[in-house]
Amino acid sequence: MKKTTIPYQDLSYFTELIKSYLNEDKVVKDLYHRFPNLENFKEQIAEKQASWAGLNDRRQLLKDALLAQYQEIESKDATLKNIESLAQDDVFTITTGHQLNLFTGPLYFLYKIISTINLCKQLQTAYPENRFVPVYWMATEDHDFEEIQYFNFKGRKIVFEANSTAAVGSLSTDGLDKVFAVLDELWPDSDYGKELKGLFKNAYLGHKNLADATRYLAHELFKNDGLVIVDGDDASLKKLMAPYFEDELLKNTSFKQVTETLKTWPTDFKVQVNPREVNLFYLTDAYRKRIIPVENGFAIDDTDIVFTTTALLEELEVHPERFSPNVIMRPLYQEVILPNLCYIGGGGELAYWLELKAYFEEVGVVFPMLLLRNSALLVTHKQDEKLAKMECSMQDLFLQEHELASVVTNAISEIDIDFTSLQNQLKQQFKSLYDIATKTDKSFIGAVAAQEKKQLNGLENLEKRLLKAQKHKHSDHVERTVQLQQELFPGGTLQERKENFASFYLDHGQELLQILKEQLDPLDPSFTVITLPVL
Repeated sequence: MKKTTIPYQDLSYFTELIKSYLNEDKVVKDLYHRFPNLENFKEQIAEKQASWAGLNDRRQLLKDALLAQYQEIESKDATLKNIESLAQDDVFTITTGHQLNLFTGPLYFLYKIISTINLCKQLQTAYPENRFVPVYWMATEDHDFEEIQYFNFKGRKIVFEANSTAAVGSLSTDGLDKVFAVLDELWPDSDYGKELKGLFKNAYLGHKNLADATRYLAHELFKNDGLVIVDGDDASLKKLMAPYFEDELLKNTSFKQVTETLKTWPTDFKVQVNPREVNLFYLTDAYRKRIIPVENGFAIDDTDIVFTTTALLEELEVHPERFSPNVIMRPLYQEVILPNLCYIGGGGELAYWLELKAYFEEVGVVFPMLLLRNSALLVTHKQDEKLAKMECSMQDLFLQEHELASVVTNAISEIDIDFTSLQNQLKQQFKSLYDIATKTDKSFIGAVAAQEKKQLNGLENLEKRLLKAQKHKHSDHVERTVQLQQELFPGGTLQERKENFASFYLDHGQELLQILKEQLDPLDPSFTVITLPVL
């Protein structure tokens, strides 16, 4: 087994905003609180501890809510110890979040959680006087079922056919027996195949809804690491958030603060999410609908329900669980109920967190440190051997397909296809012509420039034709390289965004998780390529 790292800044799969953040560029300095390095956690711990001083009741409520959520989970010793510890004022969390994707969805579900677990271990070594608890926040209140109803397994899409307009966490697992029947045929009856089948069956056929099934699944994968799984769709936890929900309804604070932030948003960076006037949904067993301000009150989008302001505030007091934060307010909810130091997420997640600092400051909640999750590419020993014969580097495989084909062709061609030296020679010759033109007739300069451009274009076209001819001549080699790229980047995207962990677990079992824990360093801002051991 070997490991290769490539700086995120060198890869086109990461946005300019994230690259600027990783570089700590001045243009993004005002968008975050502290940069996530080991030394900066000292001040973050002190600030968070001070802000939670005297909030023992909140810690106790959090502990009690989590114990209730874990009632049906067995073999939870490490996790139980972490939940119990949250009542102590020297204990802090490191949090990641993810949707309830069927059978974990894409590989980066694992990378997020392992980044969180590994960071807690590093912090425990650096700051032994405190305790650090890894948290996975389940996105149980999302209602985009189409995004989570499937996973990919070696090019095949495994789909849970159902209809849902409510929060996905409450969606019944009825019908997942049909998915299990497909997997029972698809996965072999090897030891690891039986293990995966049992995991799926126990999770989805042994629980009534997706929230319970996902909690069981994630717990089984990481129960020895003390991972604490939080379901925010909880009345007791929402009660802690009620003052902030009321502020949102009456003052539109998140809308105002995020709008102000976006007025000075760097023009080169995409805005990840735009705030609404009220960033809350109304949640029932049947639906999750936007709360929309109207004259003299609020309406529930796409329904006939209208509340006066007084009536909606009464509803909030009696039923806080019916109020669900959207993408703008969910981060605040997390930070209000958790003694959290750092949020670990993907590039898209960090992009919307970076819009929120002014909002947090306005409502008096400490803004967490933001850490880009680990990204990885898993390579089999056979694929690594193929790459060694391809005359290209691992980093070259991250190029677009046509760029990779050109790199490989240039590497193996017996002819020098690069016309850069010829272009430089031509430019030098025209420099002499420009000197002559300025000394004689300046009107001649335009003719010289036109001729230079024509001849440079001619050289460029000849270079392209030569490259095309050499690609054709070496087509077998080029096609083998592109085929390897397609294996490692299915659908032209990162493997971690497409493939499910089952594709590798069938060969490596629990060792796969151990390899990832050993090889992924959350504080190393690099993409990690892991060549898996020979079977």
